[in-house]
Amino acid sequence: MTELYDLVIKGGCVATPSGLVETDVAVSNGRIAALGDLDAAAGKEGFDATGLHVLPGVIDSQVHFREPGLEHKEDLACGTAAAALGGVVAIFEMPNTMPLTLTASDLDDKFARAEGRTWTDHAFFIGAAEENADRLEELERHPGCSGVKIFMGSSTGSLLVEDDETLLRVLKQGTRRVAIHAEDEPRLRERLSLVRGGAPVSDHPVWRDEEVAIKATTRIMRLARQAGRRIHVLHITTADEMPLLAANKDLVTVEVTPQHLTLAAPDCYDRLGSYAQMNPPIRDERHREGLWEGIRQGIVDVIGSDHAPHTKQEKARDYPQSPSGMPGVQTLLPLMLDHVNAGRLSLERLVDLTSAGPARIYNIAGKGRIAVGYDADFSIVDLKARTEITSDWLAYKCGWSPFEGMTVTGWPIATVIRGRTVMRDGELIGDPLGRPVRFQDTLPPVSG
Repeated sequence: MTELYDLVIKGGCVATPSGLVETDVAVSNGRIAALGDLDAAAGKEGFDATGLHVLPGVIDSQVHFREPGLEHKEDLACGTAAAALGGVVAIFEMPNTMPLTLTASDLDDKFARAEGRTWTDHAFFIGAAEENADRLEELERHPGCSGVKIFMGSSTGSLLVEDDETLLRVLKQGTRRVAIHAEDEPRLRERLSLVRGGAPVSDHPVWRDEEVAIKATTRIMRLARQAGRRIHVLHITTADEMPLLAANKDLVTVEVTPQHLTLAAPDCYDRLGSYAQMNPPIRDERHREGLWEGIRQGIVDVIGSDHAPHTKQEKARDYPQSPSGMPGVQTLLPLMLDHVNAGRLSLERLVDLTSAGPARIYNIAGKGRIAVGYDADFSIVDLKARTEITSDWLAYKCGWSPFEGMTVTGWPIATVIRGRTVMRDGELIGDPLGRPVRFQDTLPPVSG
């Protein structure tokens, strides 16, 4: 008798741990049950993936969804809807909300807000600050917490941790990998006068120059080694940091963003003005090429969107009062598929950067690969689809993207999360049933 699965995906080219394989995928109880030549009738539901590629679900490990406190820019419902429309199955959300995410009750509040409203699975970072530095070992073990986040450069309220003494205290509290925003706050303060009084936004990478990034990255690697703590340095922007990071790969993992791989100064500031403003900044072509070289050399471990939306009205302020940040969770996969089609990286490398990489860095339980026993998370894409990124496709509350009007080759056709199709052909399906991401470091013990 043929076993009846919940879902059978037929006819696709599947990105398995053994490579790209023409095979079928069966799903039962939210997990991958079988790979192979399967009878279409063996599934309660079928998905014809002929001509499509079935990738492990994309995990965006750096987003700012602004809830609570800043919901006029974004919230968990709209942010995860955008993620699902873009082929993303899980997001890790940052702690610079209002209030800041500094306590167990802050985490509990975010998980309560997410229940029944999120279209994707989700995890939340706890922020490191002077007032909670001695409790981080306990806080990082909260179920669904993706770990600790340190802001070394300008951030919200007490989330800024700039001195070596406090940084070392934070790094000595706990064992999980710590995510780092590496910009040197003392140098930022020293150079702020460069952009006061009517400076153009194109001076953003002059104020936040290469040395701002290099100094902070060098400092945090030295302190991490002193503490014996693994760190993950976010949104690297300079060619000069790559060899420094490469020399410390036993402790350090590395993220770059699609926008730093796609945009370059001065063109982006000429075209987009403050819509191109983010921290660390978009730099010139030498640095963009340096990031691509870091990908080619295997130094870069993950792609994260650093989705950080602001309203058009906020972005219209005169620089430097205009806020830094841009939306990106919905365009992460289309942009990177376009780079695949342009020959800048292989599809297998993209999978490593967007699925296997996040799972490896953060010790995610049961996600990140298409293998029997893993969550049935799939980003199903058409590598040949040529599509324009338009405002009517975007689900962002802020209502804009720096990539509007860009035509890309490669497009997400469906998003499947734990065996349930939540997006197909640009439409969300059913109800938002996202769950907290599980981590191997915080799995509860099983009695009996």
